Amino acid sequence: MNAGTFALRIEELLAEARRRTGLEDFGSSWFLEPLGVMLEALRTEAKLSEAGIAAHRERLLAGLANRLRTTEAIRRHPEILQEKVEVAGTIVGLPRTGSTMFHRLLATAPGLTALKWWEVQNYAPFPGEERGKPVERVAFAERLLASMLEQNPDLMSIHPFQVQGADEEIIILDQFFIGTQPEAFAYIPSYSAWLERVDQRPAYEDLRTVLKFLQWQDPTRAGKRWITKTPGHLAALDSLFAVFPEAQLIMTHRDPLHTVPSYCSMVVALHELGSAEPDRVQVGRFTAQRWARMLERFTRLRDQAGTERFIDVAYGDLLRDPMGQWRRVLERLGEPVTPEGERVAAQWLRENGREKRAAHHYTLEEFGLTRPELERWFAGYRQRFIATQASH
Repeated sequence: MNAGTFALRIEELLAEARRRTGLEDFGSSWFLEPLGVMLEALRTEAKLSEAGIAAHRERLLAGLANRLRTTEAIRRHPEILQEKVEVAGTIVGLPRTGSTMFHRLLATAPGLTALKWWEVQNYAPFPGEERGKPVERVAFAERLLASMLEQNPDLMSIHPFQVQGADEEIIILDQFFIGTQPEAFAYIPSYSAWLERVDQRPAYEDLRTVLKFLQWQDPTRAGKRWITKTPGHLAALDSLFAVFPEAQLIMTHRDPLHTVPSYCSMVVALHELGSAEPDRVQVGRFTAQRWARMLERFTRLRDQAGTERFIDVAYGDLLRDPMGQWRRVLERLGEPVTPEGERVAAQWLRENGREKRAAHHYTLEEFGLTRPELERWFAGYRQRFIATQASH
């Protein structure tokens, strides 16, 4: 693909979002800084195709439109901010550690609720939507997923997308122009470097507001606690701890020698959707080193926070006995384990096994990586969390 002409500017995006929604108020303006940093990185580093530029434009506009609609909804219904949100647990850990499966399994518990993939695409209702009847937003998500799979059919073998399935709040953080998702869609190392040194607390405060908003939209969530999941929280544990002090952290562990090339394969597949010059080696090496730095920072913050706040789950244990891990974690979260809950969870496992998806194959070499490099970059993490665990 040929490189496109990048002409996205903050002023144009803000004006277009206002035009599309007919709304003016974005609320707090803190998001303008990350948006500006991201746009500059996309312009100077990403080498986007015309299709990629158009896709990023729509992605950014979706975030702005959701912000406008949320601000307006809170103006009309200030009781939204009175919703009591409690996050029981947040799953973190490297990508590709079984966290998606475990998140969805935990979300089957009757006392827990989770974000759904269609919700995180548009967390604010469309105009004219009746409360509790998000038909158009679900349809939008179905069309979006179909389009993604048409462009890259391998995506489903890499990540088990489900429109109604539990999914990550990283997609909401992305609409605040914060987090690790933007770098999964484009090569933007200057944005990533900025993210490593910025205070992400405003984004997490907005995330808590969005959970209140979604709870208000869906009365069936009354009395339930949230189970959330985003590997990228590893880059912002201090902000997560500050804004969600009630949450326990569920850390899924698997040897980075397996997880890193697997995650690189997903990132490369996403880059290929919008890059004029996708470079597997460049993306692979950047991604591996980025996550190594995140794990180093995570280990320091974990020690400061106290290990009692963490629930460790080994990938090997999750494969061998998922229901046993389900029970153990629910008990740690203070969530009742009932025969009916076990029946629902076991049924979900039968219907969503890995064997129902096509296998996905990748090698270290295709991403310009070697085993000795990964052993060196992840030595501290592997010694502390992998050496003492049975891991696959």
